[in-house]
Amino acid sequence: MTAETQSLVSKGTFLLPESASTLSSNVDSLFYFLFWGSVVIFVGMLLVGIWFAYKYKRTPQNQEASEQMIHNTALEVSWTVIPLIIVMIIFAWGYKDYLRLTVVPPYAKEIRVTGKKWLWEFEYAKEGVKLLNEIVVPVNTPVRLVMTSEDVIHSFFVPNFRIKRDVLPNRYTRIWFEATEVGDYQVFCTEYCGDGHSNMLATLKVVSESEYTEWLAAGNSNDDLPLDELGKKLYTSKACNTCHSTDGSSMTGPTWKGLYNSNRTMADGSTAKADDNYLRESIVNPAAKIVAGYPPVMPTYAGLLSDREIAGLIEFIKGVK
Repeated sequence: MTAETQSLVSKGTFLLPESASTLSSNVDSLFYFLFWGSVVIFVGMLLVGIWFAYKYKRTPQNQEASEQMIHNTALEVSWTVIPLIIVMIIFAWGYKDYLRLTVVPPYAKEIRVTGKKWLWEFEYAKEGVKLLNEIVVPVNTPVRLVMTSEDVIHSFFVPNFRIKRDVLPNRYTRIWFEATEVGDYQVFCTEYCGDGHSNMLATLKVVSESEYTEWLAAGNSNDDLPLDELGKKLYTSKACNTCHSTDGSSMTGPTWKGLYNSNRTMADGSTAKADDNYLRESIVNPAAKIVAGYPPVMPTYAGLLSDREIAGLIEFIKGVK
């Protein structure tokens, strides 16, 4: 399955990236109305101010004003009623679009989203599929996201779709979209959530209905990749790179450089050898052994990775020297 990556900078306008959902054009229309309306008002007031400063400037022949206007009913009614009409138009326009963005079509496909430091987990409840940092949806199909957080406040944002919603612990928030263009779109977390915030990224893949059906039937399999190549792919796609470096640099978690078969000192003073069993346990039950000097913040990947994917990560770690 391949798709053209949709750029955030090379397509679209100077102010907004390419619009790629059914409701994004509504958001853009209101945004540009407010933007250009503000530009017109600003330029108009600036020009009037400059004209007044020139026309009524103090000169030797005109030392002070000979009279002062203190009341003009027509002017006062105008500058009250006209802005009121404009503001009410904006309110009605915005409220109408708010309802469109909020009321989810009853036939929308539902996907559950979990934010955690520092990755996105997507679960297709009816299809039995779980993905990390990747969500696949069919084009021209309404999709409803039911979102929650396992730790702190995150925020789910897809610029091309003009959708953004906070993801909160201990409650659910919802948002929906209907993609109109096939391609890959960037998902951001826009609520600062710790060290790995800037790396908390995901890819939203929009595919044709036939490709989506084939993808589900294939089970999102990576069986054709050698284990080490699979592990290298998972290092990025499963967000391992947000906490573990491969060049020895210090991050939230221990570096993977030279990790395999090294002796590790734990927070409780015990030691362990980083062999295959240790690495597997650290992936599925990271709280079992906490390396000294590092916080216990890694989420468990139990149920999120197949046995082959875990083996692939271990093979990749073996080669990081």
